[in-house]
Amino acid sequence: MDPLQDGASCVVVGGTHKGKSGIVRDIHVSKTGHTTITVVQASGERFKTLGKNVRVEVPES
Repeated sequence: MDPLQDGASCVVVGGTHKGKSGIVRDIHVSKTGHTTITVVQASGERFKTLGKNVRVEVPES
């Protein structure tokens, strides 16, 4: 699995937003130790999800 980093393309594979994709923004570790991220879709819509529910897409070379 690739490390989660700001600006990476991702697909949500679990949770409420399963199936959505976008660009990773605003990575944060909560008080309880869970990684939360904001994902911005192509339409401009933003949503928050847990880092464990996200798969980073590897750009094809």
